[in-house]
Amino acid sequence: MGEHSRIVPLPILVEDTSETPTRSPPTRAEPYRFRRVSHTEFKPGRVHRTKSFSLQGDRTEKLWQLMATYLAGDVQSIQRSIVNHIEYTLARTRYNFDKLGAYQATALSVRDRLIEAWNDTQQYFYNEDPKRVYYLSLEFLVGRTLQNALCNLDLEEGYRKALYELGFSLEELYDEEGDAALGNGGLGRLAACFMDSLATLNYPAWGYGIRYEYGMFEQRIDDQGYQAEQPDYWLNFGNPWEIARLDVLFPVRFGGAVTRTSFYGKKTRCVWECDETVRAMAHDVPIPGYDTYNTINIRLWSAKPAKEFDLSKFNKGDYLQAIEARQNAENISRVLYPNDNVSAGKELRLRQQYFFVSATIQDILRRFFKQDRRSISQLPHKAAIQLNDTHPSLAIPELQRILMDEEGLEWADAWDLVSRTFAYTNHTVLPEAIEKWSVDLLSQLLPRHMSIIYEINFRLMEDVEKMWPHNWDMMSKQSLIEESFPKQVRMGNLCVTACHKVNGVAEIHSKLVKDQLFPGFHQMWPDKFTNVTNGVTPRRWLAQSNSFLMSILIKWLGSDTFVKNLSELEGLREYASDPELHREWASAKLDCKRRLATLIAAKTKLVVDPNSLFDIHVKRIHEYKRQLMNILGVIHRYQYMKSLSFSERDMMVPRVVIFGGKAAPGYFIAKKVIKLINSVADVVNNDPSIGHLLKVVFIPNYNVSSAQIIIPASDISQHISTAGTEASGTGNMKFTLNGGIILGTHDGANIEIYEQVGPENMFTFGVTADKVEELRFNERHRRNPKDKRWSEVLDSLRRGDFGSAADVDPILEGLENGHDNYLLGVDFASYIEAQTKIDKVWRNKSKWLRMSILNTAGMGKFSSDRSITEYAKKVWEAQTYTFTPTTGTCEVHHHQACLFVCVCLCVCVWVAVFVCG
Repeated sequence: MGEHSRIVPLPILVEDTSETPTRSPPTRAEPYRFRRVSHTEFKPGRVHRTKSFSLQGDRTEKLWQLMATYLAGDVQSIQRSIVNHIEYTLARTRYNFDKLGAYQATALSVRDRLIEAWNDTQQYFYNEDPKRVYYLSLEFLVGRTLQNALCNLDLEEGYRKALYELGFSLEELYDEEGDAALGNGGLGRLAACFMDSLATLNYPAWGYGIRYEYGMFEQRIDDQGYQAEQPDYWLNFGNPWEIARLDVLFPVRFGGAVTRTSFYGKKTRCVWECDETVRAMAHDVPIPGYDTYNTINIRLWSAKPAKEFDLSKFNKGDYLQAIEARQNAENISRVLYPNDNVSAGKELRLRQQYFFVSATIQDILRRFFKQDRRSISQLPHKAAIQLNDTHPSLAIPELQRILMDEEGLEWADAWDLVSRTFAYTNHTVLPEAIEKWSVDLLSQLLPRHMSIIYEINFRLMEDVEKMWPHNWDMMSKQSLIEESFPKQVRMGNLCVTACHKVNGVAEIHSKLVKDQLFPGFHQMWPDKFTNVTNGVTPRRWLAQSNSFLMSILIKWLGSDTFVKNLSELEGLREYASDPELHREWASAKLDCKRRLATLIAAKTKLVVDPNSLFDIHVKRIHEYKRQLMNILGVIHRYQYMKSLSFSERDMMVPRVVIFGGKAAPGYFIAKKVIKLINSVADVVNNDPSIGHLLKVVFIPNYNVSSAQIIIPASDISQHISTAGTEASGTGNMKFTLNGGIILGTHDGANIEIYEQVGPENMFTFGVTADKVEELRFNERHRRNPKDKRWSEVLDSLRRGDFGSAADVDPILEGLENGHDNYLLGVDFASYIEAQTKIDKVWRNKSKWLRMSILNTAGMGKFSSDRSITEYAKKVWEAQTYTFTPTTGTCEVHHHQACLFVCVCLCVCVWVAVFVCG
């Protein structure tokens, strides 16, 4: 393919190289990357400064001329780009051009193309000056980037051919990349899906997070079956996808005291005199949209010391003290979720969260003030800040502080801007999971912010008193300050008070948020509350994860446009009983299961039969997610099979039960559950009388790249949280999108999936959310009857059949004597009955395949594109802005040439008149 021109505008002088305008917006496009980009008209961008004939202006124009074309996408150009990086960036030769070097050079080559699109997208946004969306999340579980970038840029085939001729397989290079350790669970993966959709739908957006040096941890399972945590050295070989912004640094302050200063004898202003400062340095990760040139980014902050090195202490021989400040600063961004079972861990977590939001708010305001003559009153019209859970909630008092103490606004004016700028997404209905911070700790680390929180609370209490006069109970519930020992700041209450919109992430969850979590606030401000059901990006979770299924969908639906418009999957319904589709569908699923069996063998040394039913339960290990119920069900199945004769046993459906997920380092019971799973696996997998009929697998270090292999292979996926405890879940959506059938409770997004795919195409069990509190009360008073099978399973644990008393007794203690808070014993009988039904339907292959097809067909609602569109309309009031480059000769050059011709003609006419006159 030929080269494509990039626009070359007149000089524009700006101050920030991370986002400064370098090219004017486009008019028309003929892009080389995409099959379906529409050729739409665009208005020319504003030119902020006229052309200068100074040396600086000439030099700048020369640079723009040199940068006027995009890198070509033909095979030879791709190869030249890769080889150039091998030789000039990596300093390798043809003799040490191995897979790692090939991956690094390929990644850098793709990054070059991302940077072109990203720079031009940012310049276009700068010139158009839209309202921008800022998505603040402590996690971004982005996974691997190479395949995602190539697919979204529509360059995968070109790179595959280019690398094949160089002696490499693109798929092998995909496996050379490690997962970015920037998140842990569904919160971070949702944020990554949202960034993909924001780019694809052409919204002007930035993601903000932290660049964790060691992630959360790398999970290993030791020889005894216990979880062992190791640092995740994901940056050992560098990260080719990030751009370190050495010039984008912001100070972040801690500690000290607050004083009041009078200005001109009238107005007083608070001055925060800190006693510690660190610096936040930016790292940008480009995020390309699918089927568009728009490329946005996630800006990640790493912590740096204000003073790198104390030479005087070093010269005195005090070598550790010489670098102490550096170590203390860098600890802030070393690990995701430091263990907060100790006070030092709690303090580090608070430092981490404030560091993140302080740098982010400073960066947002810097970008806001880049436009000339802009008043701070315009902030809500130019910035929508979305808080992904309560982790970024300190951004609220931080912005209030800056507006008052630095911009000089009065409280009411500042609060009006704050409340119209922020919105909050709640991700849990578990009160204990909503963050609270000690008043003493906040006062020590962030004294100014604590005083602002007290003022917010004072004004809130005035509003509560007006609505419920002398109702001290209501004041206690609504207060930002929990009068416990020690006193705590309720960050969820702060978010609801300050934000103009509060949303849940599934219909049942949003109802629980209003009725159970924040009922008083809902009475005060009913219009604040809304619902935006979560979604997943079909680019990663279908197009990139399941090529076997993709080829079938393209054949039967006629195109691949469903990747951007997921509702087109509805077209499968008319073929759901077609025998030919059934054959192809079954073959694709078997291919996925063979691929997973290979992964299982590589990670666990266990050989499993791909023809067995694959029953998968992969997610963060937590009591409310009830992995414990699953493994207790496995024990029951094993005991039942042992009770059968050999001929009866052979009639059982062969099943492979697959677990995966991490337990937080300080979560004692969750780690005991992992141990129990592995103990059961040791017994079952080594019982020759059972053989291939039942296998139990725990896949260590579950992450995005392993999920892309695990999820497409599921026959059954389990989403079995206690009703009313899971906000939404997105794993259920990914599995169902890939034709997996859900075994689930009436909880979270399961309910909406149930409505879309049909009740006959899911296996459901368990009590509903409206019965949970009553049953918990009965459980505490030991009134709930228990199934005989439940008692038999617990007896086997007590006997030591699946582990020692030291490992099993804590689990039993949480299930007996009125302590079964998550109602495993209550739901166990219906869970076993649902499993029996699964076995029965599995034997009817035609019925099973039809159910699988209809599950995929019903997933149109659950695209993150739909979620983002709803956020844009309901919450952000944001518009799309589509960047499209030009082709051929640059328009500015054309205008300049025309101007030159006109000037020449005018001169000729003037000369002729003068001579003839």
